[in-house]
This record gives sequence, structure tokens and C-alpha cells, in this order.
Amino acid sequence: MNSKKTLLILAGGLGSRYKGLKQIDGILDNGSPIMEYSLYDALEAGFSKMVVVVNRLIPQSYIDRLNIISGKADFELHWVYQEKENFLPPDFDFSQREKPWGTGHAVLCAKNVVQEPFVMINADDFYGKEAYQLAAEEIDMHISGAQFGMAAYPVGTTLSGNGNVARGICTLDAENYLVKIEEQTSIRKEGNLIMYTEKGKDTEIDPDALISMNFFIFHPNIFNALETYFNDFIKSDPELSEEFYIPSAVQRMIDEKKAKVLVKASPSQWMGVTYADDKSSIKDFLTSEIKKNRYPEDLWN
Repeated sequence: MNSKKTLLILAGGLGSRYKGLKQIDGILDNGSPIMEYSLYDALEAGFSKMVVVVNRLIPQSYIDRLNIISGKADFELHWVYQEKENFLPPDFDFSQREKPWGTGHAVLCAKNVVQEPFVMINADDFYGKEAYQLAAEEIDMHISGAQFGMAAYPVGTTLSGNGNVARGICTLDAENYLVKIEEQTSIRKEGNLIMYTEKGKDTEIDPDALISMNFFIFHPNIFNALETYFNDFIKSDPELSEEFYIPSAVQRMIDEKKAKVLVKASPSQWMGVTYADDKSSIKDFLTSEIKKNRYPEDLWN
């Protein structure tokens, strides 16, 4: 089976810890940000449609760049703006709100342009070629209205040497279906240990514990659930900084038995930039990948 496959890239965040628009920050001399490596890998794995969710701060020059690339590389490209008013009740006052509504809302904003199974990723995370090949196989074989997928990564391979990171710790059942995804925001290395703090208590995590890096494989029926859940989130009168996250929505779908999520450990190395100082690590990593002939020097020439 060779169904149409879409890559949905969440590039609408404000990058407060990075101090800039990290989703479009070029890593090497070729000017390609991390998400173009994701695009390249997804195209190699048989994806043919790309949907990029952005905010209004993304410069037109970058939009023009990717539009030109889509012509060269021959894929369907859609831009979706994550506007604060999208999917809000008509009488809702959001004038005090500064931040976007979060990743769950970002995915929901793509509802009108995605009608096929899709992979959702963060723009600023490098997931690796094999993750997209795994996802393409899952779409062809397993993804349905009742079953989603996720590529997970061992927590020990996803830390930053420059500060705490937030990760979704996964609990799986005996058949590798997701039971629980628990967001922890203070994961860090302390000597040889990996720790997080919750309610003042420090807890150690096994380096091989699988965590979510927001690499989900969805069926388009998730949009109806997201719309309902976002409506409930708004009705709950959230704090001004509170966000509607995709892992929370997935957890609710699991709890309500609306979908199962099959988790597979990614065969690829994850890399990413949480802090500006993380950039040198991914620069070195991509340089070595180019030397191994896994990428051309310039992705699009």
C-alpha cells in the first residue's frame, strides 16, 4: 500500500530560551535550518506533502525560500498561520494573551489542509532518516482512525548540556502501546545520573527510559477530538500563560479509548536546540553526517 503521506511541521513557537526564531536559523553554511533536514528525510521516505504551521514573525524571505525549494524538490507545500483567534468561540476575549495556545492548537490549525495520515514534528528537532522510514511503514500498515503511532527516544540521548529540558516520559503496556505520557520540565544530568524534580522531590530516570519528542504519527480523525478538547480547554478559563499541548490531548484520547498509540523506539539519533549554545553540537553532528554521505553539502542543489 502506498498511501499519500504528509509531514506537519510545528514552527510557530517563539523560542524564548533560544532568544530568536530557532525554527528558521540556518545551521551550516548552506543556510538550511533543522526543519529542512527533516523535509529532506521525509521526502526520501516517500512523503509528498508538507504543511508548515508558523507565526506571523516568520519573515517573508524564509517563506519565499521554502516555496522555491518546494518547486525544485517537487513536493506539495502549505503554509498555515497559528492565529490566536483560530477555533475560539466568537465572544471569547483573548486580547491579554501573548503566547500562542500551544502544540495541540497548532495541529488543530492545520485541520483544513490535512486529510490524510500525517507525521507531526517540531521544527527545531532533528529526528533522523530512519524515524521517517519507520513512520512511512506505520502509515502503510497500521495507522487508522483507532490507532496512531509514535517514535520515542531514550531520555539519555536527548539532554542539553546547557540547562534543563522538558520531556514527556512514556509508560508502555506489554505490547508497547502508550499507557501514560507525563510531561516533566526539569530533566537534567547530575554527574552520571539523570534527574527531574517534581513538587520539590528529586527522582532519578533510567537513561534508556523512552520519552516523547513530539514525533507522532496521526490519522486525520484526531482533528475532531482536538477541536472538542480545545473547546473544553478554553471553557476551563486557562491562565494567560497556560497552553493546550498535544501530549495531553493524546493522553485524553487514550483514556477515553478513542485511540491507541503504538510506540516504537526510534532507530535514529535525536538532536535539537533548546538553548543557543546547543547549536554547536548539532553543527558538528550534521558536518559528520555530510562526511558520511548521508546528506549532500547543499540539500537542494
